[in-house]
Formats: sequence, structure tokens, C-alpha cells
Amino acid sequence: MKAVVENYRENIKLKKKNSILHYLKRDSFLYLLLLLPMAYILIFRYAPIYGVLMAFQDYNIFEGISGSEWVGLDVFKFIFEQNSFYRALTNTLVLNVLDLVAGFPAPIILAILLNEIRYVPFKKMTQTVLYLPHFLSWVIIGGMVYLLFSSGGMANTVLSSIGIGKIEFLSQKTNWLIMYVVVGIWQSVGWGTIIYLASIIGINKELYEAADIDGCSRLRKIWHITLPGIKPTIIILLILQIGRMLSIGFDRPFVMGNSLVSEYSDVISTYVYRIGIGSGDFSQATAVGLFQSVVGLIFLVAANYIAKRIGEQGIW
Repeated sequence: MKAVVENYRENIKLKKKNSILHYLKRDSFLYLLLLLPMAYILIFRYAPIYGVLMAFQDYNIFEGISGSEWVGLDVFKFIFEQNSFYRALTNTLVLNVLDLVAGFPAPIILAILLNEIRYVPFKKMTQTVLYLPHFLSWVIIGGMVYLLFSSGGMANTVLSSIGIGKIEFLSQKTNWLIMYVVVGIWQSVGWGTIIYLASIIGINKELYEAADIDGCSRLRKIWHITLPGIKPTIIILLILQIGRMLSIGFDRPFVMGNSLVSEYSDVISTYVYRIGIGSGDFSQATAVGLFQSVVGLIFLVAANYIAKRIGEQGIW
């Protein structure tokens, strides 16, 4: 009988230890630290989802979501009949593809080059200089680009002084595309190398030592050790970037664009700004944003599925 009672008491203690209250009491300080980020996510990520209902309404700002008339998919039908929407959609895809092709390999190459630098002070100084553009706002970067590459900017002044003549960097469409991609790489490449450098540091150093014993050159070690070592990181970041193919920041195309290149610079984010804030048509702006999110989710799932099918590690 005594053994049964002891066993019962042990079961009660075990249940208490496994209860939620037990963990809340034991790790109360950690849960308090979790409250702030959870509140941020709930307020700024989940609460605005309620506004998606505007995409299915003839939204009236004075009547609000609860009082506006429901129109079903009429807003989407209207949007898909607009040539300006397809132009913005095409430009978004083109600019993101250019960023993917030219910008995605850039931090990988830069991280490998930085990793190969043996003089530590120069390496640290280079990293600091390369990271700095990430902390500049696009308004500042846009002003710098205009001062340097506009028709009367420093670059054209130098070119004219040596007899080459002016080049319309920001008003000729092809040149603008090149400038858009190059400036984007310059702004983000240094920050993007942090992830790859961290991944390179995690590679087993004994592999490099064995390669040195075998007489491998630096290029051989990069090709057979470094790149395979950071391959999972590359795949995951590639999947995430493909998932953002329809998402494009507002500030970069808005600041760098102008009326002469609006055929290329008008993207989904500026389109939403123009019809939502400029024209006050919040239903159309919400519908475009919802379409953008759904298609982005499809791209993300498809990229992850393809990665898993070819034997790589996906996001989930």
C-alpha cells in the first residue's frame, strides 16, 4: 500500500513538472523577454491582416471596413484589365530577376575573397567600408547618385573634360537599368557577406589542412571545400529570394526613378502608392498587395519543393 501511495505522489509531481504553469514559473524571466517581440508581431503583422477585407469591398474611408459595400472579386477583375498594372508587374519581375542574376552571386564572391585575405587589419577595414552603405537610407543614396551621375553631375563633368562626352546614366532606359542594379549591389553586397562569412567560419579547418598537405591551390580549396561548405546556406537564401520575386521595396525605384524612365521604374510598390495614397483607392491597393503576397507564397513553396526534389535542404 505504501508503494502505491509513493507511486501516486511521484505521478502527481511529474504532472506538475510537465504542466504549463510549472514552465511559466521556472522560466518567467524568459517569457517576459518574449512579450515584446510577440506584441510587435501581433500588432504589426497579424492585426493588419484584417485590412485584407478591403480588397473585396468598395471601400469607403468614412464608413470603414464594417460599413463598406462588398463587391467580391470585382476589384481584382478591374485591376487585371489595367495595362498599367501589367507594366508594373513586368517591371517588378524584370528588376528582381536582374537583381537575382547580378546581385545574388556578389556577396558569395565577396565573402570568399574576404576570407582569403590573410592581413587581418586590412580585412577588418575592408569589411567595415563594405558594410557602411547598408546603413544609408535610399534617400541619401539617391541624392549621391544624382550628384554623381546626372547630366551635370561629377561623372559627366569628368567625361566631358577628357573628350568622351556626356552619358545619360539616369535618363536613358538601358543605362538606368544598369545603374539601378549596380547601385543596389553596392548598397547591399557588404551586408549580405555577413551570412556567408559566418557559414565559411563554420567549415571544418581540418579540411583545409588536409588540402594543404595534398598541395591544393587556393582556387582548388575554394571550389572543393568552401563552396560545398556554404552550399546549404546558398540554397536557403536563394529560395527566400525567389519567394520575394514579386516583392520590391518602394524607396529604391521611387528615389532612382524619374519621368523619363517611368516605363521601367514603375513597379508594384510605386503602383500601389500611386493608386492607394495618390488616388485614394484603398481597395485596389489592398487587392494588388494581396495578389503580390499570394504569388510570392507560391514562388516560395515551388522553389522549396524543387530544392527538395533535387536533393538539397529546403526551408522546411
